[in-house]
Amino acid sequence: MKKNPFHRSQSLLRSSGERRPITARRASHALLFRFIASLVLALASIFFTVSLSAAPIKTLIIEGQSNPAHNMPAVTVELKRILESAGLFSVEIATTPAKGQDMSGFSPNFSAYDLVVLNYDGDPWPAETQRAFVTFMQNGGGLVVVHSTDNAFGNWKEYNEMIGVGGWGGRTAKSGSCLRLRDGKWVALELPGPGGSHGKPHPYVVTTREPNHPIMQGLPAGWLHVSDELYDRLRGPAKNVTVLASAMTDPKTGGSGEEEPVLMAISYGKGRVFHSTMGHSVDQLKCVGFIVTLQRGAEWAATGKVSQKAPADFPTATETKTRL
Repeated sequence: MKKNPFHRSQSLLRSSGERRPITARRASHALLFRFIASLVLALASIFFTVSLSAAPIKTLIIEGQSNPAHNMPAVTVELKRILESAGLFSVEIATTPAKGQDMSGFSPNFSAYDLVVLNYDGDPWPAETQRAFVTFMQNGGGLVVVHSTDNAFGNWKEYNEMIGVGGWGGRTAKSGSCLRLRDGKWVALELPGPGGSHGKPHPYVVTTREPNHPIMQGLPAGWLHVSDELYDRLRGPAKNVTVLASAMTDPKTGGSGEEEPVLMAISYGKGRVFHSTMGHSVDQLKCVGFIVTLQRGAEWAATGKVSQKAPADFPTATETKTRL
């Protein structure tokens, strides 16, 4: 059988070390491969840089005891969902022992977090845990207080300073001052009456009082919150408090007839506190006004800044807006 001369010539060509010419198609593939490799490396570099500069805000939600009317377990789940949906927070949950149970082992490592969110109204924490929390706040920690959490720890001096004003929890007229709007300024007044109350739940207009504060920038001058409890006659040290927004408590619904603070920013040591009296239960947490102010307030409490923009679906002065 004769050998194919063409086959022999190809073998000689390869054995002599000479290369076959690269076709235009191969050259095109090589260029495309190099382009894709460069693009992947560039995107990876950008992602790595953004990840380093936008580390999530480490957040701890504390729950465990509350008035049954506030549906604490469901509210905790919703608070976690709201914060995580902002894309800024990584959230863990710590649950205390049940009411009346041994609390001695409850000792979160507060220093591992940037922010603590309280959904708690129950037995006092151990003294050592209280001291650790005070240190966390004095050293620059962030705190978010939602609705009934300002009912907690009526006899804890430092906590009352952190939240500015609170209600119930053994508070009376002797527990401190009420914040009252007088001649366009908020003043602390010692007044007779209960230490916290509220009338019948109803929708109410929230009036922005500090439009230039990072939490409130870009939000309407007034917006309609869904039907909710409107706390009034809250009392406390009322120090270092900036009232961000208020609402009129109509006597017809059982209110005080005064503008009452509903959103507050408080400084405590190097720490920052965002206090919202809104959010009785899960239905109230669906209000876009509540969601946005919680997300912004939490970011401010943790960092001192707010990067989030006002959304298009924010409530107006005449129309509530909700998200599922």
